[in-house]
Amino acid sequence: MTPQELAAKTGEVIGVSDWFEVSQDRINKFAEATGDFQFIHIDEEKAKLTPFGGTIAHGFLTLSLIPVLGAMTEGARVDGIKMGVNYGGNKTRFISPVRAGKRVRAHTKLLELVEKRPGQWQQTNEITIEIEGEDKPALICEWITLFFV
Repeated sequence: MTPQELAAKTGEVIGVSDWFEVSQDRINKFAEATGDFQFIHIDEEKAKLTPFGGTIAHGFLTLSLIPVLGAMTEGARVDGIKMGVNYGGNKTRFISPVRAGKRVRAHTKLLELVEKRPGQWQQTNEITIEIEGEDKPALICEWITLFFV
């Protein structure tokens, strides 16, 4: 579709990703990458003694899944994109922890699509990351990307 056709979908959910497992191995690797070794993420025995009953993913790990979940989403896409880059985020809220072994998926709602200069578009989506079998989402944020056609 064209950018203009996508812009006509403002306010609509434009995609839902497949489910993605947040394994303990992924959580451990994220701890290694970031240096965040808080026990609630990596010490399974100690974490069992907390109200969570086990280890949980880092909030920023959950946030960092947005690109992979986006790639797993069937939905409205602009044809002929030459390049896309993350531009930022707004109003990020970590609502519920993601326990190790749970599956998550992203719901993407188009909030705004504007042409910043010829061929350069700024897209703002509301991303809700749902946790399978739970009432509250893991997070909600506004995710902003720039793409070039």
